[in-house]
Amino acid sequence: MPVQEKEWEDKVKGMLKGELKRRGVTYAELAGKLADIGVHDSEPNIRNKISRGKFTAVFLIQCLEAIGASDIRI
Repeated sequence: MPVQEKEWEDKVKGMLKGELKRRGVTYAELAGKLADIGVHDSEPNIRNKISRGKFTAVFLIQCLEAIGASDIRI
């Protein structure tokens, strides 16, 4: 994998993890909040997606919507 791509993955992973931390949301709570908006995924799967930094823009927006983030820090 090109270094630049890894850097982008790390950046997006850090953005999502930062938003979760700022709101005090655990992965288990995120799984529940996602389920509340109709996105069913297990806590381990969510943890792995975020840990790898390889997830779709759709997943990112779903997570942000689920935790009530109306804006993010880039």
